[in-house]
Amino acid sequence: MSSQGQAAAPLARGDADDGAGGGTKAAAHFVFVPLNERGHLIPAVDTALLLATHGAVCTIVGPPSTTSKVRQTVESAQQSGLPVRLVDFPLDYAAAGLPEGADYADRIEGTYMMNYYRAVGLLRAPIERYLRAHDPYPTCIIADIFNPWTTELAAGLGVPRLSFFSICAFTILCQHNLERFNAYDGVEDPNAPVVVPGIERKVVVTRAQAPGFLRGIPIPDWVELADYIERARAEADGVVMNTVLEMEPEYVAGYAEARGMNVWTVGPVSLYHHGAATLASRGDSAPAIGAAECLRWLDGKEPGSVVYVSFGSIAQAGPKQLLELALGLEASGHPFIWVVRNAGGYDEAVRGSLAELEARVAGRGLLVRGWAPQAAILSHAAVGGFVSHCGWNSTLEAIAAGLPLVTWPHFTDQFLNEKMAVEVLGIGVSVGVKEPLTFQASNKETLVGRGVVEKAVRDIMGGGEEAERRRQRARELAAKARAAVQEGGSSHANLLDLVKRFGKGAAAAPSDKSSAAS
Repeated sequence: MSSQGQAAAPLARGDADDGAGGGTKAAAHFVFVPLNERGHLIPAVDTALLLATHGAVCTIVGPPSTTSKVRQTVESAQQSGLPVRLVDFPLDYAAAGLPEGADYADRIEGTYMMNYYRAVGLLRAPIERYLRAHDPYPTCIIADIFNPWTTELAAGLGVPRLSFFSICAFTILCQHNLERFNAYDGVEDPNAPVVVPGIERKVVVTRAQAPGFLRGIPIPDWVELADYIERARAEADGVVMNTVLEMEPEYVAGYAEARGMNVWTVGPVSLYHHGAATLASRGDSAPAIGAAECLRWLDGKEPGSVVYVSFGSIAQAGPKQLLELALGLEASGHPFIWVVRNAGGYDEAVRGSLAELEARVAGRGLLVRGWAPQAAILSHAAVGGFVSHCGWNSTLEAIAAGLPLVTWPHFTDQFLNEKMAVEVLGIGVSVGVKEPLTFQASNKETLVGRGVVEKAVRDIMGGGEEAERRRQRARELAAKARAAVQEGGSSHANLLDLVKRFGKGAAAAPSDKSSAAS
């Protein structure tokens, strides 16, 4: 179900061959321009695949460093007959002042971040030339909010542009209201509590936790980028959001009203994948551990007994924190799968300690050094909880799997996502981190002790009425999430509405704020 406001631009071009063979007529052709970072990329590609299942042609574009991460997933969809295409465009490193071969999420240093965004922005012209030269002609651009240059791409093609958000409505609305109502005016202490204005629930944050979109991060030019992104967001023809309407209806409606534009909730988009094979390939063609090996290990564990631990593709624990986490997991007594990012980057002493831990917990603990098939792991019956950094992609995957969370936010939207999990949805237990740990000017480390880790894991995995209430609430949310993507559900209806609304020759959307799908 979508909340309506500003109408999408009418489309004037006629039908064209959908390019998938057979000369059929395409109802719509969505061009996805995702961000390289996996938390943005994976749900964007899943959304493209879902739209393709409903008759739309979907073309995913980006530099090779982006397309390579999802090529296996897209090729699998193509083999099943879906009209989805993946087209890569090489970056002009020299023109953007970017080191040869630099890649945002994998290898680039923070000092070159803006150069990377400039290099990606230079793809506008070659992408437009490609889209003009290949049928069918696009009917809509769906772009990650970190690609504001797609405003010019859509204008050049004469088609509408939708912003893609891999963040929940609660978090986006809180961020928006904190800035819109100048909530931090006169508040000098970055750790002073401030009530988020404009929403019924009392939500308390600090400037350190929610400084504003791309604010408070000591990377040159990010404020300028944030302003550019904000202008592009304000000019969009609507928003596509990976969330579930029934999970946060007041916040979806609140954001639609605050922005005065349509919001289509289409999540959880990870539920496009029904089997372990496609789940395992999401976001990486060569994970550090194969899905089959992981699932065999889990098959030997009792239902709901294993805790999964991962802090996503960016955050990385310092050496002291890594060891405290290791000892806390060991002391909890629960079987665990722990994804250790960039394990080879730690010194020899830390690597030795991890090896010693593996020996002590052999058979009970599985350490994955690199990318893991997360969604496949979370969907296994043996997994009973998730220690997470609270990236929304991970949080929603946990919700779809019906799992409670230990919340351990590190930066940006993750503190508000934590509040969503703990305070709004009632499925999380916080380790108590109050300040961001990543993308900060100083190397200050907020150490979460082994005892806190042990207790938090026991709180979500153990017995007692409170733990059972969290699990029951998680199961209820999972049922809502699955109903939303099935025929007759809100997300399913919104996908159909997008295909119809942005198809060739579609009429302009109505300008009221009534629901667009039911």
